[in-house]
Amino acid sequence: MNKKISLSKSLYLNGLQCQKYLWLKIHRKEKLQKPDTNLEAIFTTGDKVGEKACKLFPGGKQIKYDETVPHSERIALTKKYISDGVKTIYEATFEYDGVLVMVDILNLDNDGNFEIYEVKSSTWNSKKDLKSIDTYIKDISIQYYVLNGCGLKISKACITLLNGEYIREEKENLDKLFIHKDVMKEAMSLQNKIPETLKVFQSTLGIKKTEPKIDIGWHCKNPNICFGYDYCWTQQRSIPEYSVFNIFPLTKKSKALELYQKGIINIEDIPRSEKLTKIQIKQVDLVKANKVVMDKNAIKVFLKSFNYPYYYFDFETFQQAFPEFIGVKPFQQIPFQYSLHIKHHPSSKPFHEKFLADSGSDPRESLVRKLISDIPPDVTVIAFNSSFEKSILKELARQFPKYKEHLENIINNMIDLAEPFRNKYYYHPKMKGKHSIKILLPLVVPEMPKEYEKLNIKNGADAMQAFSDLATIRDIKKINKIRKDLEEYCALDTLAMVKIHDKLLKFCE
Repeated sequence: MNKKISLSKSLYLNGLQCQKYLWLKIHRKEKLQKPDTNLEAIFTTGDKVGEKACKLFPGGKQIKYDETVPHSERIALTKKYISDGVKTIYEATFEYDGVLVMVDILNLDNDGNFEIYEVKSSTWNSKKDLKSIDTYIKDISIQYYVLNGCGLKISKACITLLNGEYIREEKENLDKLFIHKDVMKEAMSLQNKIPETLKVFQSTLGIKKTEPKIDIGWHCKNPNICFGYDYCWTQQRSIPEYSVFNIFPLTKKSKALELYQKGIINIEDIPRSEKLTKIQIKQVDLVKANKVVMDKNAIKVFLKSFNYPYYYFDFETFQQAFPEFIGVKPFQQIPFQYSLHIKHHPSSKPFHEKFLADSGSDPRESLVRKLISDIPPDVTVIAFNSSFEKSILKELARQFPKYKEHLENIINNMIDLAEPFRNKYYYHPKMKGKHSIKILLPLVVPEMPKEYEKLNIKNGADAMQAFSDLATIRDIKKINKIRKDLEEYCALDTLAMVKIHDKLLKFCE
């Protein structure tokens, strides 16, 4: 008889997403992707949110996780705290039926029963329903199962989330910052399925040399993209970088899965008999043509909407899980920097204006004041994928009504330079259906990517992290170096727009 493999609650959730994923995590971990820097930042934020939520239940006992300490010691310490009548335990640790769980916050109610609080760094607002937190409910259901199996009486099982409608006032209000969603009923409704599910998992894991035969599908990205995605899609199924899954989004019943199951993976193999939308037909035809396609008339019509002077514009933003500035919500995009390249007439060289906030202070109003002095009313403002810049400006106009008229004027005069690429007026086979500025530059302005390679900051995520780091650095030389790096990066983004616009004009000569 195979020895039972101990599962953590995260492994249990991995198994619910895909048993092959679970098997790989236990037996072939080297096949899985490692978290990138963005995901590591999300994990760090989650830890900070968990620590902050503990302040809602002050005076509790912490059971610190330490890889060098056996689970049995933390389980024993949890039992001791419970027998001592400790009201609140952070990271209370239990094991039952081969599953180990650590409860973010275990609280004793007035009747001597226990409350489970599972803290998540996601936001909750009145427009959401419980379906949007289905994975979190499954998370708390396995905790209920284990604690109930250990003999604890549970009176409440809550998912603790950041309140997406919380607006920071002069002082932080923890009771308003967090929302507790009691999902006791939903967690209990899943209990009957858990024992059989665990048996299936143990059976799958028990055959060490036999990888489960599970095909790719919707589960590969739902609820989260699997760390085995590259292994299953690229190594095992040889799905190319640009395939039917790029034409049709991967959903539970997507056209892409239907074609894949028919043996059609490459876009050029999609038969004419398939029912497609006009946009999809155009995408398929462009792939089959396999050449640069340029609709000069459509580009000319687009360019006619431009009037000198031109203001090429780009924002950099950061987010805070716990808003520090008045009027800000959790994870709201806060602009801290912008770059402007300004061109007054065809023969003039663009000159540069910029703004970079001081770290540690609210950058919004000082940014707005500088912005409306740099961009006069009724001029052509050019952004790439302008919906982002417009959303930031709209929020600034709401928060600072005395500048609203000028900010709305900028919004109304903004042109999206991505439009001719999004609408396939210009298409290069190497774009592979994408049109980000970093994808376009090697194809349209091939000298520009080399300029990005010289930079220390190469993308928006790096810029956000660099600006956040400034608040913790005391060395003036390091601060000045990072600020210079930020300015160089943001300036290159708007200069890239100038170059792309110039190339569009040349296409039409």
